[in-house]
Parts: sequence; C-alpha cells; structure tokens
Amino acid sequence: MLLLSGPNICGNEWKYVKDCLDTGWVSSVGSYVDQFEKMSAEFAGTKYAVATSSGTTALHICLLMMDVGADDYVITPNITFIATCNSIRYTGAQPILIDTDEHSWQMDLNLLEDFLVNQTETRNGACYLKKDGKRIPVIMPVHVLGNMCDMDRLMALAKQHHLTVIEDSTEALGSYYKGKHAGSFGLMGTFSYNGNKIITTGGGGMIVTDDEALAKKAKHLTTQAKSDPFEYIHDEIGYNYRLVNVAAAMGVAQMELLPGFLQRKKEIIAFYQNALNGVGDISFQQVSPDVNPNWWLPTIQTSRQREVLNILNNHKMQSRPFWVPMNQLRMFTGNQYIQQNDRSDYIYQRCLSIPCSTNITDEQLQAVSNKIREVFK
Repeated sequence: MLLLSGPNICGNEWKYVKDCLDTGWVSSVGSYVDQFEKMSAEFAGTKYAVATSSGTTALHICLLMMDVGADDYVITPNITFIATCNSIRYTGAQPILIDTDEHSWQMDLNLLEDFLVNQTETRNGACYLKKDGKRIPVIMPVHVLGNMCDMDRLMALAKQHHLTVIEDSTEALGSYYKGKHAGSFGLMGTFSYNGNKIITTGGGGMIVTDDEALAKKAKHLTTQAKSDPFEYIHDEIGYNYRLVNVAAAMGVAQMELLPGFLQRKKEIIAFYQNALNGVGDISFQQVSPDVNPNWWLPTIQTSRQREVLNILNNHKMQSRPFWVPMNQLRMFTGNQYIQQNDRSDYIYQRCLSIPCSTNITDEQLQAVSNKIREVFK
C-alpha cells in the first residue's frame, strides 16, 4: 500500500529514542521535552511552547484557560477534522459553524462578518448571540490542509467583536501568512504530531503562545495541576495531557528534518499540479499570494470523486475523501450553521486527498497521476 501521508523516519529518531531507553528517561519529564518545546516555539516565532499528548488535548486546554464552558459558543468552520468540535464540546460549549469559502476551503470571512454584525451584540466588552443571550468568547479558525485565510481580516473582526482567537493550526506546521507563522496570530495556537502529519511523534501536540502566564498555566494543567514538587498537592482539576520524553525525542529528530519535508511537499504539489493540469474537471485548493502553505495533504476537486477514489484505492494507492462537514454529523446537526448554498457539502462531495508522504518517489507520483488520468480517458 502506498500510504496517503505516512511518517518519514530518516534522521536521528533511533539515536534519540535509544538515549531515552538507555538512560531510563522515557516518561513525562526529560530533556527532550524541553528541547522539543524550545524548537517548536522558535520555529513558530512565539516565546513559549508547551507539549501535550495530542493536538486535541492542546485545543481543549486552550479553551479551558479562556474559561469556556456550558452555555458558551465557540465559532469555528464547518469543514474541519472532528477534533476541533470535540474539544469545544469537552468544555460543555457548543460550536457555531461557518460555511466554507469555495476556493480556499477555509472559513468564509464574508459569512463570518455578516453573522457577527447582524446576529451578535457587545455587552460589557464581550460578544453575545442576540437570539438567546449566550456568550461567544472564542473564535477558533482552522488552517485547513495547511492553507490560511486572510488573517489580517480575521484578526480585525475578532478584535472588533471582542473574540479571543485560538488557532487550530494542527495541520499548518510550516505554513505562513505574510511571513508570519500559523499559530502565532491568536492568543494561542496549536500543532499536532499524529502519524499522518508533516512531522510526527506517533501522537502528540503543542500549544504556542507569547503569553508567559498562559504558558505556565498550560504546563500546570497538563501535568495534573500538581503544585508542590514533593508532596502530592494539586490545587485545581488537572489533566494527564503530557507528552512523554520518548515521544519528544522523536519530535526533536523530526524537527531537524522539517525544512527538507516542507521542500518535498512543495515538490509533490507542483508535480501533481503539472501532471493533472487540464485533466477533466480537476482543480486544486486556491492559495492567496499572501500565504505560503506547507501543502500538508494535496487534495483535488472533481465531480468524479468516487471513481477516482475507487481506482486509486483498488490499486493500493491510499486516498481519502474530505472530512464530513460538521453539520452533517449527528452530534452537531442541531447547531447553528451559517451558510451560503451549503458550499461545505459541495466541497465534501468533490474533494479527495491523494498520496503525498515526504518519502514518496517521483515514479510513484507519476503512477498515481496516471491512475487518476485513466478515469477521464
């Protein structure tokens, strides 16, 4: 099977993991955790980074630190991976879902602005939904597939309507808007190191921020809120959301390889764009000149989505449809969905992601392209 987006273990992973095993530092503390956090903050252009057990737990902790809870809303795009909305529900809050821009596949900022202007109001320096008076403390944009929306406009809207921005940048490690890294725009940002991400620790996440107090709070909450270095004294409800040292060791090695991985992703998307240019009705995600994406998961759009999926997977070229829009999942069918012609569904019905591991060969890219072209002959 040619994997969709498999891990590329080709650096110092064995060496650093073996060091953990040899020294016994395999659990929740160790030098590799500190090093991984430092490298992540420096790469993202933030002052601080806090490692977590997953991107989902990173999002959850960020929301908790903003005191998001029951009877609150959080604004987020309708097309995203389920972890975004799950993290919101963990707090007791509900997502307000914004439809997708048909070209960039990011949150539609025109719909967002119309919603904020016409359906919300400001009271005592906070944003509330007019129809039920419930608070909207946070907006959580998602940099879908490593692309980014107009962050200047999004940040301006958030400021105008008193919304804290928590970036779900779990797919966007190595993506930039006007030279500024994803995750560094909002009060906090998050990354994911799942096995299919551009770098991996097997599973893991990261919170990045410029706020020292929030970084310390995040570290405290993710380590069971233990307040005494010796006694088992815990001063609030904490969480076992730590990234273990042996996983962080792998993360350090992968960070060393990240520039090469980013370059290879650009080569992969360029190959596909060239090989599939003019083939049927195939099109790609549009990217603004202000955005330099990591091209984490090259994805094509075509009315013959299912035929392409079938031929690729039948020939052991792992390919996947886009995520089911959140409003179509039974947990969120009753949530407010701000939409225009339900573009989320249109994109979902037509998009699929194709093999793009950073160790894929040009010969394999050509084989994938040839199979796709067969559908349109």
